[in-house]
Amino acid sequence: MKTTRPIIEIDEEKCDGCGQCILACQEGALQLVDGKARLVGEVLCDGLGACIGECPQGALTITEREAEEFDEKAVEEYLSKQASSEATCADSGGTLACGCPSHEAMELNVPEKGHSDHEAASEDSQLSHWPIKLQLIPPDAPFLKGKDLVLLADCSAAAFPPLHRRLLSGRAVAMGCPKFDDLEEHIEKLAEFFRRAGLKSVTVVHMEVPCCKGFVYAAEKALERSGADLPVINMKISRTGVVMEEYKSEGASRTAAV
Repeated sequence: MKTTRPIIEIDEEKCDGCGQCILACQEGALQLVDGKARLVGEVLCDGLGACIGECPQGALTITEREAEEFDEKAVEEYLSKQASSEATCADSGGTLACGCPSHEAMELNVPEKGHSDHEAASEDSQLSHWPIKLQLIPPDAPFLKGKDLVLLADCSAAAFPPLHRRLLSGRAVAMGCPKFDDLEEHIEKLAEFFRRAGLKSVTVVHMEVPCCKGFVYAAEKALERSGADLPVINMKISRTGVVMEEYKSEGASRTAAV
């Protein structure tokens, strides 16, 4: 039955598909559809607006309109089905969307360059896609097609101040930990990238500690398995954020360089 009550409203022009509102909605009323947050059922929205404060773009408001009444039982049934679906996704190897915004491959809107304030311009995010964790990126993600890939050891992201300005602009990025992650899984995933995405190059960014160079090994093994022949740029970062070493290797010279 419909009644006039408070309910969420989403401005699609402002929504950039970050998914923060979805994580904040305890009733599961919101999902990402075609890169935008959508209300999937009026009966699931309690109209309290817990999701509003999580939206960085101000795309969410509470409006008073005619809508289906909020139904707690429907919420329980819906969340139960979602939990069952996510369990199935985990069993299948985590390659499905599963309702989690981190599984939804999407391209982000990068601010245009040309600010009059140089300092503000240098602080703009250059991240062009989501997700960024290597385990979550599907090999056929559109944001990989024909791009230069940055394979980023996650500690490097915190240690290297000019990361966005120097390395992420116009590139795709995949990050993980070469010490604690399953390196064999990363090699297989990267080999799929190299087979299917038409990448132009790979830049491996790692810390000075020896275990971190595992990503260099992973990139080389993945290239070997895939049969691809891409230039590899290796960049070693110190714990104080200084580039200690940077070199490019291609084809026959690659093995000797590494």
